[in-house]
Amino acid sequence: MGLSLGKVRPAYIKRTARKLLQLYPDKFTDDFEHNKKVVTELTIVDSKRVRNRIAGYITRLVKIKHREETETVST
Repeated sequence: MGLSLGKVRPAYIKRTARKLLQLYPDKFTDDFEHNKKVVTELTIVDSKRVRNRIAGYITRLVKIKHREETETVST
């Protein structure tokens, strides 16, 4: 596996996304549009851009988690 550089995201985006996932793990899916709505309901974010970045990072984390779960099941 090669080393891949991820997107650069501010710490507050990552911190908020991880906290939301920790508090509400069953509310998020790998669907960005769904996650956008959930982030809007659960947080007070003034800008659409910040909301979308948080939702996008959550979507990415959920996809990674699903991928890891399927890899451990298949091996």
